[in-house]
Amino acid sequence: MDFNVRKLATDAGIFFSRAVQFTEEKLGQAEKTELDAHFENLLSRADCTKNWTEKIYRQTEVVLQPNPGARIEEFLYEKLDRKVPPRPTNGEILGQFMLEAAKEFGSGTPYGSTLIKVGDCQRRLGGAEREFLQTSSISFLIPLRNFLEGDWRTISRERKLLENRRLDLDACKARVKKAKAAETKAAAVPDFQETRPRNYVLSASASALWNEELDKAEHELRVAQTEFDRQAEVTRLLLEGISSTHVSRFYMHAALTHATHLSRSVCLALISLLSFRRCPDSLDVNCHPASSPTDPSAFLPLNSPSPLETDALQIEEVQPPASGTRKAKVLYDYDAADSSELSLRADELITVYTVPGMDSDWLIGERGNQKGKVPVTYLELLS
Repeated sequence: MDFNVRKLATDAGIFFSRAVQFTEEKLGQAEKTELDAHFENLLSRADCTKNWTEKIYRQTEVVLQPNPGARIEEFLYEKLDRKVPPRPTNGEILGQFMLEAAKEFGSGTPYGSTLIKVGDCQRRLGGAEREFLQTSSISFLIPLRNFLEGDWRTISRERKLLENRRLDLDACKARVKKAKAAETKAAAVPDFQETRPRNYVLSASASALWNEELDKAEHELRVAQTEFDRQAEVTRLLLEGISSTHVSRFYMHAALTHATHLSRSVCLALISLLSFRRCPDSLDVNCHPASSPTDPSAFLPLNSPSPLETDALQIEEVQPPASGTRKAKVLYDYDAADSSELSLRADELITVYTVPGMDSDWLIGERGNQKGKVPVTYLELLS
């Protein structure tokens, strides 16, 4: 118990000393150890990263789940370490209603058969939306939350410890400065008009005491400087590592891919509904234009190749530029979405180059006799 009381008193004294030092610095009455420009830049970037990551994380939660009640429910399940019960999307509910209505009207009727087709499309659309939400949560929200709740908390703790080390260092510098001034004053030649030997004895004794105090203060300063330098290096390494903990662009690319597939499903559902409304009199579900409304090529000009055929044709005709090619290391696995792209495997080396008019987010990759488009975010270009 006695040990705890002494430790509490010691901690209280250190806290009070740091508070005094901090207040004097704010009032301009004490010197402050300044960090180098690179370190200050790292601190500024870290604060900027934290602020924007919080904003992006909160707004992404709103986008993925607009219902505040549902978000609170998911938060409680997470805190209780329980699995969130599956919740169907609005698209899946609408598709189920259409299918149930089709059973009531009869699948042999024009209206019933149309509801079956549209309801099935709507149900698949809702399933794609649910998959998109799950993938976005795993690939985007969780890394952001891990950064805020893990990496950033560690960085904040080390930054606070660094600030305490700096206050201790500045306090030691102030004590050394004070001890030097007192020693100089005590070592000054006494007034020769004072003939009593007692004055000389007191002056020599005071000089020895301040000399001892100065040695002690300088030793504490060296210890404080060592601890400050060590903590500064630890904090610097953590701040420089923020760039590696940032969510990579391939997460955004995956989210964009899912959003594109979802948009295509929406278009197909709308096309099915429009094709049904073109024939209100006969209610004939087979009343389609020359091309199937679910075929994207129906919206292309006549005699024009499909997008996939066009991409494949362009890829086959692409030749390496005269300026040469570069080697690239693959960072992550990538599965080609169509025949115009090239599948990748992590850690393999491929040859890449660009061609005029190509999207800056893509390059042409070659591996042996295989050739295709590859996303830049999955590559590390080698010099």
